[in-house]
Amino acid sequence: MEIDDWWSRLEPESREWLIDNNGDAVRGDIVAEIAQLGGMTASGAWWVGEDGPSGFYLSDRAIDWVEAKANDEDTDAG
Repeated sequence: MEIDDWWSRLEPESREWLIDNNGDAVRGDIVAEIAQLGGMTASGAWWVGEDGPSGFYLSDRAIDWVEAKANDEDTDAG
């Protein structure tokens, strides 16, 4: 599933947290919400970054995508 498929379905508070903390490890409850919406973080999708002991991270491309969303810029997923 692409990031733009689950992004708009996230709770507004979750989207705001991802924007405000862009590049940080994603909170566990938000990772669970993304997975519940079909954005499987173990899928190897382009938006999936590191997932390890220090937490789950979005990829560099996804961080740029979130930044563009935050700035109301055109986003081209994938």
